[in-house]
Amino acid sequence: MLDKKAARQRRARQTRAKIAELKAVRLAVFRSNCHIYAQIMDASGARVLASASTVEPEVRDQIKHGGNTSAAALVGKRIAEKAKGLGIGQVSFDRSGFRYHGRVKALADAAREGGLKF
Repeated sequence: MLDKKAARQRRARQTRAKIAELKAVRLAVFRSNCHIYAQIMDASGARVLASASTVEPEVRDQIKHGGNTSAAALVGKRIAEKAKGLGIGQVSFDRSGFRYHGRVKALADAAREGGLKF
């Protein structure tokens, strides 16, 4: 029996293998109990092109708690703005094995509203 973290990492590995096969720019999401992080990586997965999280001072000023959907939506909006600044419009969404639900969904929806295409 796999523990919860190992099961999530197994699911994440399958997603990342498919994205690597497509050679697509990747929007990776990670969530902890207190924060949520988003990174845009190049097609090889070697370089982080842009990142946003609830740990950034600009975001911390606007939110009370980093572990809720409103904070995730703010991070989604910021990552979309940064991607647009770099001229990135199309990404593959890597939810890192997390369910597409709650904070992960809020971040994705906000990034789509910000102009990113998944």
